[in-house]
Amino acid sequence: MLIKRKSVISGVEHAKEIPVNPEDLERWEKGYGSIRDLMPYLSVEDRTFIMSGITDQELRDAFRERA
Repeated sequence: MLIKRKSVISGVEHAKEIPVNPEDLERWEKGYGSIRDLMPYLSVEDRTFIMSGITDQELRDAFRERA
């Protein structure tokens, strides 16, 4: 399923194909449980994207050491 989210870090809208059950996503969006409990089959990266719109690269860039 193609999920679109605006990154809370950059404000840029990203899209990512995530193998999520649409019913699980709807239950989470309605507040019927935690994303971890409703979608344990997704990777941490995919759950993070669904919650915040943050991509793997944005996360790496945000926490890399700067000289």
